Amino acid sequence: MSPHVQSPVRPGSLRLVAAIALRGASIGLERMAHRLAAPSMGPPVEAQVPHVEFHAEAGALEGALYVDGQLVAWLPGVSRL
Repeated sequence: MSPHVQSPVRPGSLRLVAAIALRGASIGLERMAHRLAAPSMGPPVEAQVPHVEFHAEAGALEGALYVDGQLVAWLPGVSRL
């Protein structure tokens, strides 16, 4: 046997295997991140909360209460909320 026995695996091939494994892990983690960050299919939070307006200004309908742009009530005698 010669004193210079070569290893069956070259040092460059170990780097190549490590690079392939790391790239595969990176792709998998990227896919998982996109899946977790995907927006839910439900309506946005802003759409669930009704928009309420009260008008008691000069020239406006005194005490008018609107929800999402629709007149829902008149509050007689109320000038502010």
